[in-house]
Parts: sequence; structure tokens; C-alpha cells
Amino acid sequence: MVTAGLLVLRLVLGLTLAAHGAQKLFGWFEGPGLAGFATNLEDLGVRPGRIWAVVSAVVEFGGGLLVALGLLTPVAALFLVGDLLIAILTVHLTRGFWNHNGGFEFPLVLIGGFIGISLIGPGSFSLDRVIRLSLPEPATWLAIVIVVLLGVVAAAASGRVQTASQSGQPGQPVR
Repeated sequence: MVTAGLLVLRLVLGLTLAAHGAQKLFGWFEGPGLAGFATNLEDLGVRPGRIWAVVSAVVEFGGGLLVALGLLTPVAALFLVGDLLIAILTVHLTRGFWNHNGGFEFPLVLIGGFIGISLIGPGSFSLDRVIRLSLPEPATWLAIVIVVLLGVVAAAASGRVQTASQSGQPGQPVR
């Protein structure tokens, strides 16, 4: 049952973020596409918008697919956590907790799921298990967490990541 539960969790969380990334990267599922997403980021004060749009879209699309497949699972899941933390800082934090107000409720739930998957592992029904890929734990996990958190802090401290209220523009939700 645990194996089936992990598979369901990986598929739902991973494919949700992959679809979200596809909206940004390719304009699929009524998404803005890369140009529209870059404009949204610029409106929020995130510069350069094009570069950050590509980074975010690729992390969400590629990381979501990797999690769904169970390949490089802890790494992919933690990179998605970093992307979601930046989304909370740039869009959702100033809007409160609840999702209906554009708050950080939904990204926080995703973060919890991805952290859980990164700690537990992908389960038996995964490409990591098929190719017998096992990262040394807990050292590798801690190293990835540190790298992701340093990236989030560096992005926030560089002034490239600002909350919507700091940019002086209302912006539109990009999540």
C-alpha cells in the first residue's frame, strides 16, 4: 500500500507542477506562454523577467516530470520546493494565507508534499528503483536543501525577487 500511495502522490504532485510549467513554457492549458509569463514577472518587479521565466518554467515542467517518473526524485522535488518558495515570496505572501485571495495556501501544500517525497523517496514504482539510483542519505539531501535555500535567499536578497507590494505594481498572479 505504501508503494501505491507514493506512486499516486508522485503522479499527482509531479504532473500538477509539470502542467503548470507547461502553461508557462509552451502556453498549453490556457497558459501565458514564455513571453506572457516573462511580462507577468516584469510587472511584479522580477528582473530580468525573461531569464527568470525560463528558469521557473523549466524547473516546474522538468522537475514535475522527474518527480512523476520517480527519477532523481529528491533533487527534483527540492528544486520544485525552491521554485514554490520564490512564488510565495513574489506573488502569494502579500495576499494572505487563503488560496481564494491568491494567498500561499496551495503552494504551501505542494511544498509539504514535495518535501515529504524528498525525504521518503520515490517508492518501488519509480525509475530511480529500476536503474538502482540511490543518493547517499542524509548528506545528499541536506546538501541539496542548503543549495536550494541559498538560491532562494540569493534571489530574494539580490532585489530580483520582490513582493508585489514592493514593486509598486499590482501585477497578476502567475501561479
